[in-house]
Amino acid sequence: MPLYKFKEGDVLRNRIKAHPKNYFLLVSGSVFYNSEFPETRTLDPGLTNYINHISNGDISLYEINVDRPSGQLIYPFITKQGNLGAFRTTSVKSFQTNTYGDTLSALYPMSASISYDYVSAGASPTYGSRSRIKALKNTLNFYKKSSRHYAYTDDLLWDKSVQPLTLISIPSIFYGSSIKKGTVKLNYYVSGSLVGELRDNRENGELVQTLPVQAETGSVAGVVLYNEGFVVLTGSWVLHPFAGISVEGGTTTAQWKYFGAGHGSGTSNSASWGLQFEGINYTPVLTMLAHAPKEYLNHSNNPTFIQHLTNSSGQLTPQLVYTGSTAYIEDSEMSLTNMVSASYSEPSASFRKHTYISKIGIYDKNRNLIAVAKTATPVKKTEEREYTFKLKMDI
Repeated sequence: MPLYKFKEGDVLRNRIKAHPKNYFLLVSGSVFYNSEFPETRTLDPGLTNYINHISNGDISLYEINVDRPSGQLIYPFITKQGNLGAFRTTSVKSFQTNTYGDTLSALYPMSASISYDYVSAGASPTYGSRSRIKALKNTLNFYKKSSRHYAYTDDLLWDKSVQPLTLISIPSIFYGSSIKKGTVKLNYYVSGSLVGELRDNRENGELVQTLPVQAETGSVAGVVLYNEGFVVLTGSWVLHPFAGISVEGGTTTAQWKYFGAGHGSGTSNSASWGLQFEGINYTPVLTMLAHAPKEYLNHSNNPTFIQHLTNSSGQLTPQLVYTGSTAYIEDSEMSLTNMVSASYSEPSASFRKHTYISKIGIYDKNRNLIAVAKTATPVKKTEEREYTFKLKMDI
C-alpha cells in the first residue's frame, strides 16, 4: 500500500461562520422551539412521551436515547478511582460514601431551554432570582460604554438591585459563541394580536420598542448581553389594558417587565410571547488535498487483480509455481486480469493497466489510521490520469 506525505499547501485550516436562527414561542403554558412539535415515541407511546425524552421547547445535547422505552435509557458511568474523577452532578457526600471500584453514574438525556425569571421589587437581593441579577452586576457595568441602560444603577433613575424586571437566560447551545447583534426581536401578544415589539436595531444592546406606534415608541425596555446569553427587561409602561397577566398570585396589565411572567400553569390563554434571535457559531474545518499522480497507484493487492487459471477440477487458482512449508514462489511473469472492454468478445482488447480508487486513508506520524474517506463510486485510475481528492472534515 503506497503512502504519501502531505506537502506544503496540501493541508488547509479555516473555520466556517454560521448564524443559526432561533425562535421561541410561549403560549398556554408551553414553550415551542422553531415551531417544532416533538414526535412521540413508538416503543413507549404517550401524549408527553416525546421521542428524545425531552420536554417541549427543549433541545437534546447528544441526541441519545432516541425512541427508547423509559426504563431502558442509556446513561454515562465511570468507576471511582484514585484520581477522584466524578460527574459534576455527583455530590461530595455521595462520592465519599462510595468505595473505590464502585460505579458512578449520571443521567441522559441532557437537555436545555430558555428560562424566564420575573423578579419583583420586594424580592430579596441575596436569595432567589434576585441573586442572579446581582451576579450580573459587574457584567452589566462593563457594557456601560455601549449604552447607559446597561448600568446596574443610574443615579435616581433605576437600581437593578431592587427594580422589578424579567431575566431571560439563553443557554449557549442555541447561539454558539455569541448572539448576533441586530437580530434580537421580542413580541408581545394579547389574544393573538401583536401589542408590542422590541428590537436591538441600534446593535448596541438596547431593546427599543418599534411597535406599536405610541408615546413609548423608541423607548428602551431592556438590554441584551450578547456574549453571555441574557436579556434583561425593565420596561414598565402599559402595552395593553388587558389585565390577565399572572404575577405573584394576582393579575396585572401587559408590560415588558412581565414578558413571559407566569407562563406556567397560571398563565392566561390570552397572553403569549415570542423571542427571536440569531447566533454566531464557528466551526473549524480541516481541508486535505490527496494527490494520485500519473504512472502511480496502478497496482492492486486485491486477489482478483491477478489472472487465475483453471485447474483439473475446474476451479480457479492463482498462478503459483511452488508453495510449501519453507517457500512460496510465484510466477515471475504472472499475468494480470485485463479489465479493458472490447467491442467484441474475441479477440480481447489490448491490455492497459488500471485500478479503481474507492478509499483514501489518513495516517498520523506513527502510521496509525485515524480517518477513512470513501468515494461515492470507484474512480478509474489509469497510468495517464492524475487526480486530486479534496477531503474536508468539520471539527
